Amino acid sequence: MNTQESMVNAFIEGAAELDEATASMIAERKALLGPAYRLMYERPLHFVRGEGVWLYDPEGNAYLDAYNNVTSIGHCHPKVVEAIREQVGVLATNTRYLHGGVLSYARRLLATMPSEVEHLMFTCTGSDANDLAIRIAQAHTGGKGIIVTETAYHGITQAVSEFSPSLGENVNLGVHVRTVPAPDSYRSGNVAEEFTAAVKAAIADLQRHGIKPALFICDGLFASDGVFDGPAGFLKGAVDAIRAAGGVYIADEVQSGFGRTGEAMWGFQRHGVVPDLVTMGKPMGNGFPVAGVAARAELLAEFGKKARYFNTFGGNAVAVAAASAVLDVIEQENLLENARTIGLHLRQGFEALARTHQCIGDVRGAGLFLGVEIVSDRARKTPDGATATRIINGLRDENVLISGCAKAANVLKIRPPLVFSRENADELIAKLGRVLQRLS
Repeated sequence: MNTQESMVNAFIEGAAELDEATASMIAERKALLGPAYRLMYERPLHFVRGEGVWLYDPEGNAYLDAYNNVTSIGHCHPKVVEAIREQVGVLATNTRYLHGGVLSYARRLLATMPSEVEHLMFTCTGSDANDLAIRIAQAHTGGKGIIVTETAYHGITQAVSEFSPSLGENVNLGVHVRTVPAPDSYRSGNVAEEFTAAVKAAIADLQRHGIKPALFICDGLFASDGVFDGPAGFLKGAVDAIRAAGGVYIADEVQSGFGRTGEAMWGFQRHGVVPDLVTMGKPMGNGFPVAGVAARAELLAEFGKKARYFNTFGGNAVAVAAASAVLDVIEQENLLENARTIGLHLRQGFEALARTHQCIGDVRGAGLFLGVEIVSDRARKTPDGATATRIINGLRDENVLISGCAKAANVLKIRPPLVFSRENADELIAKLGRVLQRLS
């Protein structure tokens, strides 16, 4: 398999005709940055500016961003921009010095968590956060075994890439890693029962091979597996199983956190479970690199005695100012409610399209994180990755940005900024309808 083909919605060199300027820029990028980077879409896009839900190319053409989870409160939100600008002109230093801003932010963020989660540690990225979280989990449990879903993505460090199967078959999983099928609500008769059984089987297999289970990690919406949101509460059996085996549960909230579901601040809260560790990243600083790990006190007690933790940029004063501004905006602009109401409107619009387009097999998700499963046969629920790719690139040609996910690359991954309006949603629905009509 071509390694580029293993990434959903990847640019494949030679697959589509490119204009001269784009081809030249791609060639220069490859020469300067090397071959490991990837671009999205059959015809990659060049952006020079962002504002709110829009991205702009050099000619000033506007693209509706219904995918970018990094700037989740909108591109270049003025309150975040101002917070960064003001703080960088005053102080930019690390957590080896006392700083009130770090303490204030930690207090605010932890107040959004269950009371059992008492500490916050800072990193720069979600990958860093997951790397730190597994160190803590393995130190606390004395185990090494890790359980993830079979198309999960959790990061790019050496340790984390070993349990990020979505990176493709050329990135080896660790011998201490076991994968379980995604909780496929579209095909499963009993999601909770089947998912719990799969996690228990993975635990047993680790133990049979002399590997003590350390952790089960998942994101609250199984974003890379195909966006599986429910039924709410189905995670409890899996969490109970890993704890019974002496392991811990890590909630990866990089994609499902910070109000994304519209129901609560964190994706795990939909399932009525309390994590041992919570990792966060991307939307935490709305584009400024800041991430973190929230933890139960007992997990950090021994770790803190034996391991000195320091991160040069993690938790610096500028990052914390950006993160604080994000919390301000989520609260002041009532973005949880906006995610709930606009997400419901989007879902209903997609369901209406499903009534006239047989290729839509399922519509699911929570808040402003939706998955639309594309199939070639509704009765058999046959995944159709090729049609999904055509839809994604058809929307790109309509100046709307989404992407894809799932093992068969057949699920449209729709994840607009939390400031998405009803008008934005209607434009997305209308243009998706136009693309589907062309393909029918």
